[in-house]
Amino acid sequence: MNEPTARGRAQTAQRGDTVWTSRYAPVEVGGTTFHELVAATVARHGDRVAFVDGAGGRELSYATLADRADRVAATLAASGFGAGDVLALQAPNMAPWAGIALGAMSLGGAVTGIPVTATADEVKRQMTDSRAALLVREIGEALIARPRTTPRHAVEPEATALLPYSSGTSGLPKGVVITHVQLVTAVRQILRGIRLTPDDAVLALAPFSHVMGFVITLGSALAAGARLVTVPRFDPADFIPMLERHRVSVVIVPPPVLPLLARSPSDLPDVQLIVSGGAPLGAELQQAVAERFPHAAVGQGWGLTETSACGTMPDRELGTVPGSAGRVMPNTELRVSDAGELLLRGPQTMRGYLDRPDATAELIDADGWVHTGDLGRVDADGNVFVVDRLKELIKVNALQVAPAELEALLGTHPAVAECAVIGRPDERCGEVPVAFVATRAEVDAAALMAFVAERVAPHKHIREVRFVEAIPRTPAGKILRRRLRDEGAAAGQPSYV
Repeated sequence: MNEPTARGRAQTAQRGDTVWTSRYAPVEVGGTTFHELVAATVARHGDRVAFVDGAGGRELSYATLADRADRVAATLAASGFGAGDVLALQAPNMAPWAGIALGAMSLGGAVTGIPVTATADEVKRQMTDSRAALLVREIGEALIARPRTTPRHAVEPEATALLPYSSGTSGLPKGVVITHVQLVTAVRQILRGIRLTPDDAVLALAPFSHVMGFVITLGSALAAGARLVTVPRFDPADFIPMLERHRVSVVIVPPPVLPLLARSPSDLPDVQLIVSGGAPLGAELQQAVAERFPHAAVGQGWGLTETSACGTMPDRELGTVPGSAGRVMPNTELRVSDAGELLLRGPQTMRGYLDRPDATAELIDADGWVHTGDLGRVDADGNVFVVDRLKELIKVNALQVAPAELEALLGTHPAVAECAVIGRPDERCGEVPVAFVATRAEVDAAALMAFVAERVAPHKHIREVRFVEAIPRTPAGKILRRRLRDEGAAAGQPSYV
C-alpha cells in the first residue's frame, strides 16, 4: 500500500515512551545494490531522458548513462580500482557524476563525495581519512574511452556504497559508512511518500556529494525513471526561469531557496511538489510558498547523514503541516527522550562511522536508537516538529531559547534576506541571543531588535545584530554557527564559543 492512512500510528515502548511508526506500508529492505536498482530502471526506460542540464539544456538518456557507467568501470578497473576501494569525487552536479559513481559501485567500490567548495586541506583530510584510491575532479572523455569487456562480478548488498562525511552531533567530520542495503532501502522509503514517476522532472540542486543530493534527489529519481534537471552552479536570476523552461514538477531545495519561490513572478503550473530539507523551515515561509503555489503540495523532510538522509518526509499530495518536518518514514520508529531529543531507529541507519567505534556507540545506543541531537516533538497526528539542535540551544537565565525560532521570526521581516542566531556569553544572563543578518533592503539593528521584541518573551529578545553579506552554510543548507562564532571573536567581539 503506497497511499498514506489518515494519520500516523503510535505504540507504547517497554520503557513507557510513545513510539511513532509510519503510516505507509513497509518497503523491502536491501536485497540488491544501488547500481542494479538503476540497471532495472534502464531496462524499463532506456530511451527516456535521465538528465538534462538546467542551464544549457543538454540531455542524456538512461541507456547512455548505463553505457557510460560501464565505460567508467572499465577505465577504473584498468587502473587497478576494485572491490573495497574508495573513489573520491569532487565535481558539480552533472550527469557524469552519476555515471562515475555507478561505475565505481559496479566494481564493488565506494564513493566519497567532496563538496566543490572544499579547501585543499579539507580535500586532503577526507582523502586521507577515507583512504581513497583515486580523486576525480576533471570529468572528461578519458573516463569513458574504454568499452567494458571484463565480465561483471556480483557485488554484495552489504558492501559499502557511499562514504559521506558528517560531524554528527559534534566534533570533526567523520566518514559515514552507508551500504547498498541502507542506500537502496532509503530510496524505497522516499518513493513511498513522494511517489515519483517517469513523467516527473526533478530539480537536482542539492550537491550530489551530500546525502540530500545523492539519496533524496539523485537516487529516488534514477530508481523511478524520472528526469533530473541538474544545476552545476546556482544562479538566483535564472532559478525560476529554469524551473519554467524545463517544466520541473518536483522541487527539492534547502531553505535559503524558498524565498525565491515565495516571490516567484511565474505561477509554475508544472510544479506539483516542493520539498525543503537540510535545515528547519519556518512555518511562515512554508505558508508563503504554499499560498504562491496553491496547485502544489509544500512540505519539508528531516534526517541525518547517519540515517541516509531519511527520518521523516512530506507526502506527494498533502505536503506537511506548516512548520512540521512531515511524518515518519516506512520501516522506521521515532520517539522523544525525556530531554526532548528525537531518537530514530530503522534499516536506513548507517553501518557506523569509519574506524570510529567509540563515536558510533555514542550516536547509536545498544538498542539501535540513533540519538539525533535534534530537539523536537510529535503531535497527536504523528507530525514531527524539529525545534532545534540540542547543542545549539541558548540558555538565558536558565531559560531555553531555540535559535531556529528566532531565525524563523526574523526571516519574516521584509528587509531580511537570511539570518542566523547564536548565543553570546553574558556575565549577567549566562548567554544572550545575537543575530547575524544579511539584508535585501535598508534597515537598522534597532528596528530588527524591536521587531523581535514585540513578538517573543523577554528572555528571547535579540541583544545584538551584526550585518553580514551572507550566512555561511553547509552544501545542504545548514548554518555554520561555529564559523559565525569564530568571525565574531576575530572581529574583537566576546568569544562566542
